[in-house]
Amino acid sequence: MDSLIIRPIKPHDNQALAHLIRHVLTEFNANKPGTAFFDKTLDSLSNVFTVEGSGYWVAEENDVFIGGAGIYPTEGLPEGYCELVKLYLHAGARRKGIGKKLLDTCFSSARIAGYTHIYLETMPELNAAIPVYEKAGFIYLKQPLGNSGHYYCTIRMVKKL
Repeated sequence: MDSLIIRPIKPHDNQALAHLIRHVLTEFNANKPGTAFFDKTLDSLSNVFTVEGSGYWVAEENDVFIGGAGIYPTEGLPEGYCELVKLYLHAGARRKGIGKKLLDTCFSSARIAGYTHIYLETMPELNAAIPVYEKAGFIYLKQPLGNSGHYYCTIRMVKKL
């Protein structure tokens, strides 16, 4: 992992990121309506993350795109909350600590932006990520927060920063 670089998203990342997200959701049979698979902005995410209070970081290893994660001030969230969004890794990049590094980048950036909490939504099909979130300090919520539009995501968690 000596050659791992985590950097802000750039427009030339859009195609690779959209492909990765669709591929991972298909891999886990989670390519369903109400998920990121059908987000209208999926092919132009570098534009989405120009919104104040947002950020997206991509992970590269040996100059190869391997994943990413971001934070976003999702509409309807309580004051001081942002959402952890679109954390996805290529299969070969999983279980190597790269997801944790992306999470730490998101946590640090959220604190700098003045957020007090970070919220996430996921689904049972992506169950491999849930222990990572639990270990990072996320706790379960019974109800969704905000208006992400991801109604298929029935697992909701929050972390105090």
